[in-house]
Amino acid sequence: MITYFEELMQEEQEELRAVIQLLYRQTFLLERKYDKKSRRLVFNKDYRVAERHLPFIREYLDIAGIELKENPQTGLLYIQGENLMGDKLPKLATLYLLVLKIIYDEQMSAASTSSNVYTTLGDLNERLGSFGVLDAQPSYTEKKRALALLKKYQIIEPLDGMEELDFESRLLIYPSVSMVLLGDDARSILNTFGEDRNDDDE
Repeated sequence: MITYFEELMQEEQEELRAVIQLLYRQTFLLERKYDKKSRRLVFNKDYRVAERHLPFIREYLDIAGIELKENPQTGLLYIQGENLMGDKLPKLATLYLLVLKIIYDEQMSAASTSSNVYTTLGDLNERLGSFGVLDAQPSYTEKKRALALLKKYQIIEPLDGMEELDFESRLLIYPSVSMVLLGDDARSILNTFGEDRNDDDE
C-alpha cells in the first residue's frame, strides 16, 4: 500500500493526501458542485482524485476501521465508522440542516430523475416557524453565519451569493444532506425542539 503512494508523482501525492484529509474532516465528497461562473453543476476535482485512487483510499481507511462507500445515484463518496465525530453546529445551523433534509426528501419523492433540489431562504424560515422551535426571529447576521457554515460543509449552495440575503434568496440543496439523518428523524428532532421550548414556557 505504501509503495503505491510512493510511486505517485509529488503533485499526485499532495492531491491524494488533501482528499483523504477532506474525506475525514467532512465525511463525504460530492461528485458535482455548483459553479458560479457557468451557473451549473460541474464535476468536482476532489471527487475525481478520490475516484482515481479509490482502492488505495479504501484500503488506507480500512486500517482505521473506516468504511468508504459510494452512492452513484446521488453522486456521493462517504465514509462510515464508529470513531467519526463531526463538528458541533450552532443551534440555528442545526435547525436549518434539519429543515433542509425535510425539504430535500419531499422534493426527491416528487422528482423522477434529478437529484437537484432548490428552495429559498424564505421557505426555509417559514418551515422553521411552522415547527415552533425558535423563541424569536434570528437576526440577519445569525442567518448569514448559519448559511455560511452549511455552505462550507457543502450542504447548500446559495445561488444568489451571500452578500444580499433576503426572502427570495435561492438555495441549492446538495445530496450530501442525505448523509446527515433520515427524513423522519429530522421531523422527530424538530418536534422535540418545539416540545422542549413549550416546556420552558410553562
